Amino acid sequence: MRAYSTEVKLTPEQEAIYLRTIGVCRYVYNLFIEVNDQRLASGLGYMSDMTFSKWFNNEYIQQNPDKIWLKEVSTKSVRNAINNAHNAYLRFFMLKKQPGYVPYSKNRIVKAARLGKELTYYDLQGHPKRKVKGKNDCSYYFVRNSLNQPIKVERHKIKVAGLGWVTLKEYGYIPTAPNVVISGTITRKAERYFISVITREDTIANTEMPYSEGIGIDLGVKEFAVLSNGNVYHTLKQRRLEKRLRREQKRLSKIVRMRLERGEKTKSNGEKKQILVVAKLNQRIANVRDNRLNLIVHEILRTKPKFITLENLNVRGMMKNRHLSRAIADQGFYSFVLKLTTKAKQMGVEVRLVDCFYPSSKLCRKCGAIKKDLKLSDRVFTCECGHVEDRDLNAAINLQQATAYKVA
Repeated sequence: MRAYSTEVKLTPEQEAIYLRTIGVCRYVYNLFIEVNDQRLASGLGYMSDMTFSKWFNNEYIQQNPDKIWLKEVSTKSVRNAINNAHNAYLRFFMLKKQPGYVPYSKNRIVKAARLGKELTYYDLQGHPKRKVKGKNDCSYYFVRNSLNQPIKVERHKIKVAGLGWVTLKEYGYIPTAPNVVISGTITRKAERYFISVITREDTIANTEMPYSEGIGIDLGVKEFAVLSNGNVYHTLKQRRLEKRLRREQKRLSKIVRMRLERGEKTKSNGEKKQILVVAKLNQRIANVRDNRLNLIVHEILRTKPKFITLENLNVRGMMKNRHLSRAIADQGFYSFVLKLTTKAKQMGVEVRLVDCFYPSSKLCRKCGAIKKDLKLSDRVFTCECGHVEDRDLNAAINLQQATAYKVA
């Protein structure tokens, strides 16, 4: 299996069908949550996706003739929305079974007390959240019906059920072989449309390529990545875009505040335009970061290393440090490790993960002594044996030489 993602161009007619479809999917998703919350609160038990689908088609639509518009869109997308809601409930039930589960978070208790509201079943930790228009919409899902009815793909377009031929902005990227594309989704981000397809491909690792020695990579905040071979990738700083984003966010906040002071609930056209400006800036910042991570992964694997050793960072725990949380979030450590692992697997390069408690920074690579009093502000590692080296480079070499690891 392999996934491909690229941007597409929709005609005004296709865009209208897309918006109508995700609107129906959002309604069905929220209906699934509402019905099951009522059943669980009254003790009737949980309604699974199969049972809900039968009830929705045979009873709900017939009992509500004014809801016939729910049957006018792609049934595959509606069915996928029901499956997503069902999976969200399964994750919620699994979370409740874990020892030490806390029903309500402190933030929700404080917020409910401030608003004078009582906590409900919907406020439980991990409970599925309702879809909100324009914030977390559903996606347009399509799938091949059978081997005799494959999803047709050409160099510059793909045929989507319900939409017809959709033009691709990147030509020749998605495989055009017959019966390769299994399913896909179309999503909307900042007034732009993206398609992601799942293909059935047998990826064979390239084991005949010439290898160099293995490398260790130390990830950090001051420098994004320091390699054991001496290469350094500096932290990405997008001050110009971030400064512009703060300015536009302040402008949007002012528009919203003035609307609430006037007692208006409907968003004006100016507010909608400003929301789009903020969304486009956020998307641009994310695209710049994603592109840089792709370039770093490409440069690392271009050296054809025998193996790559990384530290299995506890990013969620690191985010609890309020002084460094924003800097850590901007780095995209999880995305980088995921991209590097996926690409390395395709090239036959072994990726090793060392435990997060491994003292890579405090360990001297010359004598093996551990410097316990090493502080975060100490950027140069100095050992009693006389070894002096950059802190991050010393950690990267220690990761390269680590013997206790697990293969990703």
